[in-house]
Amino acid sequence: MLGAALAFVAVLLAAALPRVQDRSADQALRSFLHAGGPRNTSLLATAPAPESGQDPLVLDATLDSMLARTGAAFHVDPDTVVHGTRTTDRQPLTNPELSRPSGFPPRMSLLYVRQAEAHVKLVEGRWPSATPTAAAGAPARASRGAAETPPLQVALSERGARTLGARLGSVLRSKPVSDDMPSVEVVGLFTVPDETEDFWVDLECLARACKHYNGENLSWDVDAFVGAGDLARLDTWGHSAEDFWRLPVDVDRLRADRLDATAEDIASYVDGPTAAALVQETDREWLRITSWLPELFKEARVRRQAAAPLTAIGPAGVGAVALVVLCLAGALATDRRKAELRLLLARGGSRTTIVGRLLGESAVTVLPAAAAATALAVLLLPTPRLAPALLSAAAVALLALLAFPVRAAVLLSPRRPAGRWRRPVAELLVLVTTAAAVLEVRRRGIAPAGSDLDPLLVAAPLLLALCAGLLLARLQPVVTGWLAAAAARRSGLVGFLGLARAARGSGARDAGPHADGRTSPSVLPMVALLLAVTTGGFGAVVLDSVDSTRLDVARLAVGGDAAITAYGDTPLPGGLAKAAGELPGIRTSVPLWIDDSSVLRTARGSTRITVVVAEPAAYARLSRVLGCGSFDPAVLAGGGARSPGAPVPALFSAGLARQAGPDTYALRPGNGRELRVRVAGVIDCTPALPAPDAATVVLPAAPATALIDGADRPNRWYGLGSADGDRLRALVRAALPTASAAPAPAPAAGRDPAAPTHRADDPFLVRTAAETAAELGADPLQRSAQRLFWASVAATAGFALLAVLLTLMRTVPERTALLARLRTMGLRRRQGVALILSESLPQTLAAALGGTLAATAAVALLGPAVDLSTLVGARVPTGIRLTAGPVLTQALGLAALVAAAVLVEAATSGRRQITTELRAGDQS
Repeated sequence: MLGAALAFVAVLLAAALPRVQDRSADQALRSFLHAGGPRNTSLLATAPAPESGQDPLVLDATLDSMLARTGAAFHVDPDTVVHGTRTTDRQPLTNPELSRPSGFPPRMSLLYVRQAEAHVKLVEGRWPSATPTAAAGAPARASRGAAETPPLQVALSERGARTLGARLGSVLRSKPVSDDMPSVEVVGLFTVPDETEDFWVDLECLARACKHYNGENLSWDVDAFVGAGDLARLDTWGHSAEDFWRLPVDVDRLRADRLDATAEDIASYVDGPTAAALVQETDREWLRITSWLPELFKEARVRRQAAAPLTAIGPAGVGAVALVVLCLAGALATDRRKAELRLLLARGGSRTTIVGRLLGESAVTVLPAAAAATALAVLLLPTPRLAPALLSAAAVALLALLAFPVRAAVLLSPRRPAGRWRRPVAELLVLVTTAAAVLEVRRRGIAPAGSDLDPLLVAAPLLLALCAGLLLARLQPVVTGWLAAAAARRSGLVGFLGLARAARGSGARDAGPHADGRTSPSVLPMVALLLAVTTGGFGAVVLDSVDSTRLDVARLAVGGDAAITAYGDTPLPGGLAKAAGELPGIRTSVPLWIDDSSVLRTARGSTRITVVVAEPAAYARLSRVLGCGSFDPAVLAGGGARSPGAPVPALFSAGLARQAGPDTYALRPGNGRELRVRVAGVIDCTPALPAPDAATVVLPAAPATALIDGADRPNRWYGLGSADGDRLRALVRAALPTASAAPAPAPAAGRDPAAPTHRADDPFLVRTAAETAAELGADPLQRSAQRLFWASVAATAGFALLAVLLTLMRTVPERTALLARLRTMGLRRRQGVALILSESLPQTLAAALGGTLAATAAVALLGPAVDLSTLVGARVPTGIRLTAGPVLTQALGLAALVAAAVLVEAATSGRRQITTELRAGDQS
């Protein structure tokens, strides 16, 4: 039963792991592509409109040719395709009654889009006619004159018409670029039920009028629909027209394991054999297809490979510890049947026959359990790929199947003379392999971005744990023997006896005709514990570094733990900075006045800079905490004692200081009043503007507010501490005038209501580092990697605990006999439990200590090669931080778990086993 249970659990995990990884990789890929938007995940084809014979059926025929070549590695849903014809240039409208915000006329382009009626709601008038306007309007043209070109019929959005000042029936004219250039007549007004629909990507100016800036001058851009009847005349509006087809790739069908094949097909579609074949098939010489998908696929591949070490080290630890457990289970089964196997061998059975029989017995129990576990993993975790799960399950099932027969074959093999050199050579080989792996990772770093998983980075922590296990196997008996000798000099027998047994090894007897000694302490349980602590500690340090680095990035991006920013030169409401600094959890309040349009005059000319006016002590504290431009506030002191004509001390950014030099310079803020400043210090960055190449000057508040108009009213506020974003937003809304304190709009569909919101018309932006860090960590790739790692840590701890319990089970007969004899000498039950603990825990504590040291060594040796940028969500320097907390948590937690399990096993099973042993004579 034990073999079947172990096989079931091990095979279930082995079969589930590839499927979990596939599901996580697919989810991360699709989420990443969805975040790029439908514009970036589409194939966009364009071609000049035919000079003659333009017809909707021609557009559809070209689309059918394009769709016929999809479906192999990627799929395009025909219902999501947007195609039609559009004019290439917007034409200015000359109607004097139309809106001209800065005196510039509005501009219009025309589009024919297939099935556009299904995405709008006609509220007034009618849809442009499907028959040629010339035929429909012949009587009207006859009355106006045969030479006049009839207008093109268009449907305009109600919002766009209201913005322009147009209405139903309006005839909009443009400057003619050709003799037959027509005007357009608004025959219908429509509204858009859902502007977030993918149909409106790249068609924004159809749903509403768009702002167009020429310098600081504003004008309107608006587009309108034409009907199929005017499609042939569309190119008369402006210079030319082009046909377009936007084919959105169905992202939800893409698979991470087929990403390379999909990328090849997309590349062929964009600029390759497929593109060339489409040109020939459609007879469109200038057909061009573009897409951002190849670049997105490359980035997705790099992201997946960057997260691969964390997603691989946990499962690698599980596999290593599970292998140890299977070996211990085989040893336990062999110990229980040792006498039977030796008897069969003595009665003439061949070793091959006996091992074959044991293999059949294992198959009867292991194979059904493995098949059931594999089927369960396949049913619970549906994924398209089946082969990786079957291969992984088959490999683990084979190990579980062979563990007992191979151990029995070793037991039944003829004894060979003990070779003292074998173990040292094996240990030296492991040590050399580990050193080579670590040195290679240190020398070359991790594998290049976008390449396959770096096996050395995953194997090196496991090799370090194995080396630590072999070293502890040498040291632990010696140290435990010293402790036993020390305990022998004290009163009481329990401690000495337990430590002595731990030092000599409490393994099963190696019974034989000429041997009746004890084995040395088993290395396997210690290796299992070391592997569990090392992999768990190393991964936990990686995740802790990710969290701390992400928070540092967020704090630097925000400027502190919280920030309130005014747009432009708008000052914060009076008393807002003081009230924000008094909120619970805020330790440091830093109000600032910032001007982005200041000019510094140097010997080399004038330079546009950013001026920051702050209270030196508070700003220095903020800079020190953020690690951005730390400085001594004393360099900005002396503002109150300065003479009226003395220059103001200032901190210059490094680049600006090299340009300016040590002299005194004239600074003119945006309000026009000039003051003299001198370089009092140089900073490499500053929290208000952390860009390393930013030209900034920091002035002390005391003299600057007296010399710069408006500097006494801050336009930014930064805070340090546990800031609550909702409280800050409520405080800002309360400080605004009544007309501005309107309630925030309801969140859009699909948006998390708990996510921080900001209205585009709000005059102040509230940000917190915690919310920014949460946004950076919202990537499914990060979350799946963390979930998989912690699940692997739990599985590794379970297998390590099982390894210890199996070791205890191997020694049950011998330990029971010993406790029974001691009970006859007056040993109490509590002392028996203490004896078991003192015998078992030295190895556990040694493994916890060794695992802690191995994990620390792994972080110190391999940490500089780990790139956390993908897991953090922003570009950060390579390397991880060594912190004691995560490693100690893993080591102490596992040690406590093992100690509790040993205590429970000793307390629950010891009494029954001892009673059975004491009654053995009565039963005989």
